[in-house]
Amino acid sequence: MIIDDKILMNVEKPARYVGNEWNMVVKDPQKVDIRFAFCFPDIYEVGMSHLGMKILYHLINQREDTYCERVFAPWIDMEQKMKENGIPLFSLESKTPVCSFDIVGFTLQYEMSYTNVINMLALAGIPIRSEERSEKHPFVCAGGPCAYNPEPLADIIDFFVIGEGEEVINEILDVYKQWKKSGASRDDFLKEIAFIEGVYVPKFYTVEYNNDGTIRKIEPQNMGGTEFPSKIMKRIIKDFENVYFPDKIIVPYIGIVHDRIMLELFRGCIRGCRFCQAGFIYRPVRERSADKLIEMARKLEESTGYEEISLTSLSTSDYTQLEKLTDSLLEEMREKKVNLSLPSLRVDSFSLDLMEKAHEVRKSGLTFAPEAGTQRLRDTINKGVTEEDLLKSVELAFKGGWNNVKLYFMIGLPTETYDDIKGIAELGEKVVDVYRKVNAGKKAKGLKVTISTSSFVPKPFTPFQWEAQDPIDVLREKQQYLKKNIRIRQIEYNWHDPELSFLEAVFAKGDRKTGEVLIKAWEKGCKFDSWGEQFKFDKWLQAFEECGIDPGFYANRKAGYDEILPWDHIDTGVSKRFLVEENKRAYRAEVTPNCRVNCSGCGAASFGGGVCFEYNKG
Repeated sequence: MIIDDKILMNVEKPARYVGNEWNMVVKDPQKVDIRFAFCFPDIYEVGMSHLGMKILYHLINQREDTYCERVFAPWIDMEQKMKENGIPLFSLESKTPVCSFDIVGFTLQYEMSYTNVINMLALAGIPIRSEERSEKHPFVCAGGPCAYNPEPLADIIDFFVIGEGEEVINEILDVYKQWKKSGASRDDFLKEIAFIEGVYVPKFYTVEYNNDGTIRKIEPQNMGGTEFPSKIMKRIIKDFENVYFPDKIIVPYIGIVHDRIMLELFRGCIRGCRFCQAGFIYRPVRERSADKLIEMARKLEESTGYEEISLTSLSTSDYTQLEKLTDSLLEEMREKKVNLSLPSLRVDSFSLDLMEKAHEVRKSGLTFAPEAGTQRLRDTINKGVTEEDLLKSVELAFKGGWNNVKLYFMIGLPTETYDDIKGIAELGEKVVDVYRKVNAGKKAKGLKVTISTSSFVPKPFTPFQWEAQDPIDVLREKQQYLKKNIRIRQIEYNWHDPELSFLEAVFAKGDRKTGEVLIKAWEKGCKFDSWGEQFKFDKWLQAFEECGIDPGFYANRKAGYDEILPWDHIDTGVSKRFLVEENKRAYRAEVTPNCRVNCSGCGAASFGGGVCFEYNKG
C-alpha cells in the first residue's frame, strides 16, 4: 500500500506516517510465518518514546519467523484523510493493512487511551468485540500496566499478557506458529495459551454480580472438562542482568517526547508509596550492574548518534551503583559531547555533585515530588521524606546556580484536610525563602517555583485500591483553595483537569460492565481523551447514562476489604493481606521501611529473585 504524497503534504507532521527511520527493521513479509503489529494507542511522538515498545519491537524481530511492525494512532487530520481515501490503518514498516496481520498487540499505559484502542481497531476494519471476530481476523492482545485490571476491555481484547512481555512473548509466538500450521480453530489457540503463566483469556472466565452492583464471584469456566487457572500469575524476569536489551533503537526523523538513549537501571521500587501502582506491580526490585549499563550505553551511542543518555527507573537515586555508573559514563561520553540526564531523583537523596555532572538538568530545571504538603499526610502515603529533606535539597540546588524548581503534589489523598492543602502553599513559600537566604536577602527576581497538583486516583494493587476519589466539585474546590493560598508571584500553580482524573478512576477500578461505556463513548466521538482539546466530558456522561451505569459507583465509592474487586483473579505476587495492612497503617500515619531497610513480607519474595529475595536469603 502506498500513501499518496498529496495526503502527507496536507497533514501535520507527515513523518509520523512514513517509517524508514534509522535502525528500522526490514524483512520480507512473504518469508515469515508470523506478522505481529505492535500498536501504541497514541500518536507517534508519544509511542516512540516508550522504552517497552523499543525493547519488544527488537526482541520479537530477533526471531527469523516473525516480523514485528509498528502502528500508531493517526492524528485527527490523518484519520480524516484516511477515511476520505479509503485507507485502512497500516503499519509503518511495510504499509500493510493491520487487518492482514496475525496478531495485533496493544500496550496499555494509561486508562484514557482505551477509546484509542477501539478507534484503531475500527480504522483497521477489525470487529471491536472479540466475540464478533472470525477465523479471518487477527488475534487482539494487550499488555502493560493497565492490563493488571483487564476487565474494562475484557469484551474487546482476545487475551492479555500480565507482567513483563520479554518473559512470555516468545512462548505465545511458539504456540501460535504451531497452531497456524495445524489448521485448528480460533478457540483452540486461546485454550492453549490460557495455560501459559501470565496469559489471561477473558472469554473463559465468568463474572457474577450481587444486587448492589458489586461482584459476587469471578471464576474460570469448565469447558468439556478443561479447567482454566483460577488465578493468573504475573510473569517477571528474574535475571535482569542478562535479559535482552537492544543494542540498536530506531531514531525518528522528528522530535519525540523522550528523544534520547534510555538506560533502564532496574525494575521495581523499594519504597512502597501507597498511591503508586508501579511501585507494587513491578516488585521485586531487580538491578543491572554498572558494567552492563556502560556496555549498553556504548553500543547505543554508536548505533544512534544520540547526544543524551537518560538513566531511567522509578527512583534513580536508589540505584546502588549510581556513583560508579555516572562517573564512568561521564568520563567515557565527555569527548563525544553526550549529556547525562537523571530523572526520578528523590528529595531525600539529592546530590549537588551528581546534578552538576548532569549538564542537561541545568537546562530544564529541577523537579521534586513531595506529593503532600504536611508531614502527617506524607507519612500517610508512605512517602518517606521530610520537609527538611526538601528544603535541604533546594538549598543545595540554589547554591549550585539553579533557579527553576518544580514541585509535584496530589490533591484528594485519603485523610486529606484543608490544612494539608494549605501546607502545599506554605511549602512553596519556604522554598522561596530558602532562595532569598542563599542569595543573601536579594529579591527572588530570577526564581521560578512551579507547583503542580494532580488528583488522586485509586489504583488496583495498591494499599489505596479500596479508597474513594473525591467528587469532581470537591477536587475543584480544593484546587481553588490552594490557588487562593498561593500569594507569592514567584510561585506558579498548575493543576490537572479533575474530570479527566474522574474518568481515569472509573476505568482504573472498572469491571466488565464499563466496557460498554467505552464503546458508547467512542461512538459519540471520544478519542485522544488525554489531549485537552479533544476531551469531551459531556459525551462521556451521556455514554454512562445511556448504558445505565453510575460512574460514581466506581470512582467515588469506598470498597470494603472483603469485597471482591474486578482484578482479584490477577496475582501480582503482592498479597491482599499485605495491602490491607498497609491501608490500615496509612490511617495511623505509620511509615513502612523501604525494602532494603527491612522486609515487610509483601509476598514478592516468592518469585525467587530481586532485592527482597536477597534480603530474606541473607
